[in-house]
Amino acid sequence: MSTGAIHLAIIPDGNRRWAKKRLLQPWKGHETAIKNFRAITDWCRNDPRVGVLTVWCFSTENWKRDPEEVDHLMKIYEDYLRREGATFVEKKTRFIHTGRLDRIPASLATLIKETAEATSGQTGFTLNLAVDYGGKDELVRAIRKIPDPKNITEELLKDYLDHPELPDIDLVIRTSGEQRTSNFFLWESTYAEWDFVDTYFPDLTPADVEQSVAAFAKRTRRFGS
Repeated sequence: MSTGAIHLAIIPDGNRRWAKKRLLQPWKGHETAIKNFRAITDWCRNDPRVGVLTVWCFSTENWKRDPEEVDHLMKIYEDYLRREGATFVEKKTRFIHTGRLDRIPASLATLIKETAEATSGQTGFTLNLAVDYGGKDELVRAIRKIPDPKNITEELLKDYLDHPELPDIDLVIRTSGEQRTSNFFLWESTYAEWDFVDTYFPDLTPADVEQSVAAFAKRTRRFGS
């Protein structure tokens, strides 16, 4: 990761509404979104201002959705990794996953583990996909791992998060006009700056992301001081 590069996170909202507006099935929005995601990832990878990109693909609450839509989503993620995984090493990209692996399809869980292992030595750029992730769930899982929770400290708790080696999130972009945090990386985004944009994620462009990153660079961050 480049010195001084930020940890950028994206909540890609609006895929289903994008599809509904066009009288399409919900997963058509997700299919378009994953194509758009490739372009945005490439932009982040090539811009020295961004060192880590975290994208919230599927939340712990998303299991409430229609099973057919969930099934399509899981297949989309698996197809994405099969297509892109081979190029991660070439593009010096470390791939990691945040969230649970015990509830997603076994084939996807295996592919996630294999891709993470194959790219573990890459240091140029980190792509973090949050699948079956919720902020509360991560904290509960972390606390359960601590041998003696009575003596818990902030530093100790962080060590048991899914990826304690990552820097905290600096900037969160949430698309589709929604203005809420929605159980998103409660610990890691404590001091993050937020940019709520009206665009549905399938229509978000690298130029939109560049605008958010440029605006972030002009902000004064006080961290409570």
